[in-house]
Amino acid sequence: MAMGTVKTQRALAAEGDAAWSLRRLASSPAFWLALFLAFVLAGLLLPLRLPLGSNYWDTAVYFDAAQRIHEGQVPSIDFFAPVGPLGYYLVAGLDLAFPKAHPILLANWGVLPVALPLLAIVAFHVAQRSRGQALALLLPFLLFASLPINLHELYPLPGLDGFGHYNRHICLLLYVLVATLFFVRGPLLLTSLVAALMLALFLVKVTGAVSGAMLVGYAVLTGRMRFRDAAVAAAAVIAILALLDLGTGLVRAYVEDILTLLSLNTGALLPRFLTVASVKFNVIGSVLVLLGVLVWVAWRDRPAAFGSFLRGLAVSTTGWLAVTLFALIFFETQNTGSLEFIALWPLLLAILLEWQGRTDRLRPVVLVLLLAASLPSALIFIERGARAMLGAPSYQALRVDDLGRIGRVSVKREIAERAPLMLEHYARNQSAYAELSAKGQLPSFILYSAIDYQATWLLEAEQGIEAIRAWESANKRELNGFFTLDFVDLFNRQLDRRPPRHVPIGIDPFRSNPKVAAQALEDLRELDAIMAPKCPQTTARGMILDHFGKALEGRTRIALSPCWDMYLRG
Repeated sequence: MAMGTVKTQRALAAEGDAAWSLRRLASSPAFWLALFLAFVLAGLLLPLRLPLGSNYWDTAVYFDAAQRIHEGQVPSIDFFAPVGPLGYYLVAGLDLAFPKAHPILLANWGVLPVALPLLAIVAFHVAQRSRGQALALLLPFLLFASLPINLHELYPLPGLDGFGHYNRHICLLLYVLVATLFFVRGPLLLTSLVAALMLALFLVKVTGAVSGAMLVGYAVLTGRMRFRDAAVAAAAVIAILALLDLGTGLVRAYVEDILTLLSLNTGALLPRFLTVASVKFNVIGSVLVLLGVLVWVAWRDRPAAFGSFLRGLAVSTTGWLAVTLFALIFFETQNTGSLEFIALWPLLLAILLEWQGRTDRLRPVVLVLLLAASLPSALIFIERGARAMLGAPSYQALRVDDLGRIGRVSVKREIAERAPLMLEHYARNQSAYAELSAKGQLPSFILYSAIDYQATWLLEAEQGIEAIRAWESANKRELNGFFTLDFVDLFNRQLDRRPPRHVPIGIDPFRSNPKVAAQALEDLRELDAIMAPKCPQTTARGMILDHFGKALEGRTRIALSPCWDMYLRG
C-alpha cells in the first residue's frame, strides 16, 4: 500500500512538472515565434494551391516586379512603381529562395524579414519585465501577419485577398513602431529600433513614413523619446539613404516617383477622411467613445491648473490614443483596405494595464470599449481567414497551367464553370463592351473585385500565352519581350523574356500612369510585341492603349486570338 502511494505521488508530481513545463512553454515568446516561423516556412516550401480572392492581379504586380529585378532592373530607376522599392526587393529575394512558394504568400510575407526580427527584439525586451505583456504584443502581430486577409470585405465569396499587400506591410511596421515607442525602455535600443522602422516605412511606402513621423514627433513632444535620440535616429536614416543614393541613385528616383504620384492624385482630402470613417466605423466609433470616456475621467480628476490638465492629458495614454488614431486615419486616406488600425493594439494594451487594478466605477465601461475597439478586427480576420481556408478543400482547380505559380488557384465549382463561359461571351460581344467602355462604364460596378472576373482574367492570360507560343512556332521567330496594355503583365515572367524598361508596373490610368517619357518610347520601340487584351474591353484598357499610342506607330496589328491583339515590330 505504501509503495503504491509513493508511485502515485511520483506520477502526480511528474504530471505536475509536465503541466508546468507546458505552461512555461506556452508563455514563452520564443515558442510562439518558432511556431510561426515553422508555419511560414511550410507555406513557402509547399507547392500550395490557394483559393482565389478579390483583385488577385495585384499579386501579379509583385511577380512582374520580381522578374524585372531578376533581369537587373532597379525600381524607380528602370520602372515606375506606385510604392517604395523595399517590398519588391524582399519579395524578389523570397522568390529566389523559395521557387515553389505561392505568389500571394510571397507578397504577403515579404515584409517579415524586416518586421519580424524587430518585433522579436521588442518582445524579448518586454519579456524581461513581463512575459504576459510580451505575448500580448506578439500574438496579435503573428495573427494579422499569418494570412493575406484584409479587414474590409470587397466581395462576399471567401478567398485570400490578392490586393493590399504593401498596405498590410505598412500596418505591421506601424504596429511594431507603436509597440516600440510605448514599451521599449533604454535610449540606445529605442533609437536603434525607431531608426530601423522609419527607414523601412520610407522604403516601403512614403505615406507610412509620414504617419510614423507623426508618432515619433509626438513621442519627442511628450518626453517619451528624447530629442537627441530622435535626431540621432533621423540622422542614421538620412545617412543610410544618402549612401544608398550615392551607390545607386535609387533614392532620388524614388522621390521623383513620389512627386509624380502626388501630381497624379490631387483629389480633396476631406472625402477620403469621410470614406475611412464610414468603412471602419466599427473601430473608429469605439475608439472615439473610449477617448471621450478617458477625457472625462481625466477632467473629473484634473488638477487645479488647466495647463497642468492639458499637459497631463497630452503625455497620457489618452493623448497617445488620439494622436495615433489620427496618424492611422491619415494613412488610410491614401489606401483602400488592409489591416487598418491594428497599430492601435499596443496602446489599447497599455490602457488595459492602467485600468486593471483601478476601482473606478467607470472601469467596466472602459473595458467594454477596449473590447469593442479591438475585437472586431480580430474576429473579422479570423472569420474571413477561416472561411477561405475551410472552403478551399471543396474548391476546384482553375486550369491555367501555362501561368505557372500565379495560376495555382482554386475557385468554387460555379465560378470554374462561369469563367470560361464569360471569356467566350466577352470575345463574341466585343462591340457591346466597347460601347459600354466608351461611356466610362464597366460591365460590373465592382468588376475587378469580383472573384469570377479575376478567374476570367487568368483564363484570358492563359489564352494569350498559348496564342504567343502558337504564333512563334508557326513563324519560326522568338519574340524578345512583351509590354501588355493592361494593369499588369504576365507574359515576360511566364515566357522568360526581357521586360521593357522605363514603363510602369501596376498601371492604373487614374492614379499611377505618368506621361510616357522619351526613354520609355525608345525602349518600347526595341520590343518585339505590345499586347492588347480585349475580353472585355474596359475604360482603363482603352485609356492605357491611348496613353501608349505613340509606341504603336509603325507596328503591325495582328489578331492573335479572340481576346488578344498583338502589335508586332516589323
